[in-house]
Amino acid sequence: MSSNTGTTISRPAVPATTTPTRKRRVASAGEPVLDATAGQTIGPFFAFGLKYDKMHEVAFPHSAGAIVLGGTLYDGAGAPIPDGCIEIWGADSDGTISRERGSLRRDDHTFTGFGRSFTTDEGHYEFWTRNPGAAGGKAPFFAAIVYARGLPNKLHTRIYLPDDEALLASDPLLASLDPAERATLVATRTPSGHLVHDIHMQGEKETVFLAF
Repeated sequence: MSSNTGTTISRPAVPATTTPTRKRRVASAGEPVLDATAGQTIGPFFAFGLKYDKMHEVAFPHSAGAIVLGGTLYDGAGAPIPDGCIEIWGADSDGTISRERGSLRRDDHTFTGFGRSFTTDEGHYEFWTRNPGAAGGKAPFFAAIVYARGLPNKLHTRIYLPDDEALLASDPLLASLDPAERATLVATRTPSGHLVHDIHMQGEKETVFLAF
């Protein structure tokens, strides 16, 4: 389930326009024959069409139960990535899976579970959110998606809460990893109750990414 190669995991697809039958039919009709377009990088021009007000405020800042989840996105050489994009989704603090609308138009009180953050020049990302509850008695985590320059597709990963070691030990994904890999998916709790979690695209501390 996990991939720590630092590269995207792609599924080859053959569009109808590339099949022999389709090519013959299109050619006989006098139309141009089009081959599949190669994957394209999704950065670094994230602001166009992606940026919106309060996109990183999954929970209203400083409201009851609100915490900061933040960290740094690093490349394989250990340098911060200044033009990445991180998206998270998580359950509410009681483990409820939110079905509410409003992720793109924040009203300062509706919790949707979804947020987006661009990295700064120092590679830092940050969200105001809530600690997800243990839905179904499972180890709580944020589902996270990473977009960055040079990636023809997004990368999926998780950010687990560090507080309940028993739940972490019983998690099937974490149990399938060695200790070093496991550590790349578990956040650190600060004395003030916030969460810090760095994401490494490659290298010795490479984050475990998931295939879907």
